[in-house]
Amino acid sequence: MSAFLQQLPALLGVVVGALGSYLAVVRSDGARFRRETAARWEERRLAVYADYARTLKKSVTLTYRVAAHLGNDPHPHPLSSQEAASAQAEATFARDPAGEALLLLGSAEVVEKARVWVVTVMEMERFLREETHDPDAWQALLERQRAGREGYYTAVRRDLALPPGHPARWPLPPVSGNR
Repeated sequence: MSAFLQQLPALLGVVVGALGSYLAVVRSDGARFRRETAARWEERRLAVYADYARTLKKSVTLTYRVAAHLGNDPHPHPLSSQEAASAQAEATFARDPAGEALLLLGSAEVVEKARVWVVTVMEMERFLREETHDPDAWQALLERQRAGREGYYTAVRRDLALPPGHPARWPLPPVSGNR
């Protein structure tokens, strides 16, 4: 029995070491799982944010082109309301599922900034449906839309802990008044 008692501390050391190793591995695996899960959700949020911006930007580009046809915007490729109608319907239709995904995965701040941006885009679309010719009012809407887009991108970057980006504000030529 004395041989057993002499080896008991070594045996306890092996058991404690094995238990410690097991706990360290379990804890490490749990931390890795949480990091990987967070990274997957972050990737999904980025995809949803980018998809929403892309669908909304399609609507914005169409409004620029129709506004150019009405003499409100300097866009080089004007498009009449009739020619744009089907593309506008598609762009508007695409916004709904993208918006639902944004509501599901987006942070409260990003969703609020997206709402500000889309409401302005909807006002631009209404302005064009009324076939208004007012370049100054159009420029005011453009500025609000650009500010809305910039606010959205800033909120997305903050939510995803990305560095600040470019505001994408380039000077545009004035609209000529001879249309």
